[in-house]
Amino acid sequence: MPRPRRTLVSLEDTPYYHCCSRVVRRAFLCGDDEYTGKNYDHRRGWVETQILKLTEVFAIDVAAYSVMSNHLHVVLFIDIDKANQWSDRDVVMQWHQCFNGTALTQKFAKGEVIDEHLVAQLKHQIAIYRSRLSDISWFMRCLNEPIARQANIEDNCTGHFWEGRFKSQALLDEAAVLACMTYVELNPIRAKMADTPEQSDYTSLKLRVTAALKGEQPKTLLPFIGHEREHQPKGIAFMLSDYLELVDETGRIIRDDKRGAISANAESILNRLNIPTANWVKIVAEFGQLFHGPVGTLQELSRYSEHLEKRRRHFAKSCQHLPLE
Repeated sequence: MPRPRRTLVSLEDTPYYHCCSRVVRRAFLCGDDEYTGKNYDHRRGWVETQILKLTEVFAIDVAAYSVMSNHLHVVLFIDIDKANQWSDRDVVMQWHQCFNGTALTQKFAKGEVIDEHLVAQLKHQIAIYRSRLSDISWFMRCLNEPIARQANIEDNCTGHFWEGRFKSQALLDEAAVLACMTYVELNPIRAKMADTPEQSDYTSLKLRVTAALKGEQPKTLLPFIGHEREHQPKGIAFMLSDYLELVDETGRIIRDDKRGAISANAESILNRLNIPTANWVKIVAEFGQLFHGPVGTLQELSRYSEHLEKRRRHFAKSCQHLPLE
């Protein structure tokens, strides 16, 4: 029986989580429908727009995403400090971007005086909202439900659009985060839906490449901040240029019809993570098959399992593919 989602999240161990949702119907409802001959690629645009919108609402950043024909991937960073720093009014205003709230929170948002006997009730409701705004389950709910409603209206039908439970897995160290991001962003290339990163529609990779050509980084994505340093800002501790080069060269290798190799410059990231090139290619190409639970070194996995009172042995075999020790 699947465990409750809250028992899979340990912010003591990592703020990074990989989530995946799949549609349930027989057709590729976000791509070409072989039964009707219709194309539903515009729905991939719905999903991408909603992902980027939610980064402005939740205390959760998106490190990577890709929207495929029948499923989506996101790599999320839970920014608990941001959630805790919001004022009570900030929390209510953020929540009201997705939900109506209650009559009490609506009154509070308008700046109206709250009766003294209702203050405790208001504080309790705000505490609930604050918690939800840093919760990946609520993020995924706010991502999937609007898309399902739009699709059902377009199809003139009712019923489930997504599988009832999305997949999530903790990414316990830098290597796991980088490998998962690369796996997610190369989905269209691995599926031969695109030839190059800049042609990978509905992915964070294309967004990053487009912005990089202008010497910028997308404001809606968790930024790359360069190498670790004291008092560093929030972000991914690698150079964006190195990451883009590594992803591009990895994509060339995993495509059967392309030839390529990891350059010395891109390999510097792998050396920093102590991952041999051959292992890296296998991890990225087969990430979904290799890892069905938390991803990281055996040491990190043991710590995570201890905090959540889980058995480490269940996931230990697959994590041996990360030779970081």
